[in-house]
Amino acid sequence: QVQLVESGGGAVQGGGSLRLSCQASGDTYRLMNSMAWFRQVEGKEREGVAAIYTGGGSPYLGDSVKGRFTISQDHAKNTVYLEMNDLKPEDTAMYYCAADQRAPHADSWRWVFRYKYWGQGTQVTVSS
Repeated sequence: QVQLVESGGGAVQGGGSLRLSCQASGDTYRLMNSMAWFRQVEGKEREGVAAIYTGGGSPYLGDSVKGRFTISQDHAKNTVYLEMNDLKPEDTAMYYCAADQRAPHADSWRWVFRYKYWGQGTQVTVSS
């Protein structure tokens, strides 16, 4: 099993920055090859924001966040980060961390159903 705990959400004005953290634990965490961030607004589908292969390489980013968001990982801390800059009101959502044993791919990293483990989410609210 893998447990994921997100933190770092909050309220910020447009143009501001936040860094989300996803702390992972569990006896099978080391088997995970994909770590990702999704977001969801109530009443809408969950949207892929960013994903990273735990073995290294270029991350994947959603079109709406390219140039503003960065995903990174710290293996020593079992933590994945989402650095969010130049935040906009449309970034307001609940942000979820996800993990899966399969490596991410360009054509599928956004698929919600390919991730087995999920955190409880952290709320990000951006005011105009």
